[in-house]
Amino acid sequence: QVQLVESGGGLVQAGGSLRLSCTASGRTVSTSAMGWFRQAPGKEREFVAAISSNGGSTNYAASVKGRFTISRDNGKNMVYLQLNSLKPEDTAVYYCAAARTIFPMALSSQYNYWGQGTQVTVSS
Repeated sequence: QVQLVESGGGLVQAGGSLRLSCTASGRTVSTSAMGWFRQAPGKEREFVAAISSNGGSTNYAASVKGRFTISRDNGKNMVYLQLNSLKPEDTAVYYCAAARTIFPMALSSQYNYWGQGTQVTVSS
C-alpha cells in the first residue's frame, strides 16, 4: 500500500506561483510513474502532468505546458508540481497519484493510488 499526501496549495493572485508537494509513504514509489490531476467544481477530474519512474520523461496537458513543471526526488519519496503564471481557470483541487506503470501516462485508470488533494485557488 502507498499513502500519498499533498501539500502546498493555497490562495494566489493571477500570475502568481505555487509549489505543490506530494509525500509518499508505505513503500517506495521509485518504480512508479507519478502524476498530478485536478478537479474543478462541477467538472470531471483531468490530467495535469506526469513523470516517469526515473524522472527522465514527462508529460503535460496542453493547458499547462510551459507554465507547470513536474519533478521528483526518489531519495525522498516525493513528487513536486511547480505552478507558474497561474490563471483563475487553474483553480481546482490538485491530486497526486501513483501509477501502475513506469511511464508518464495521462489516463487516470493507469493510477492505482491517490492522495486526498490540496486546494489551489487563483483570484483574478
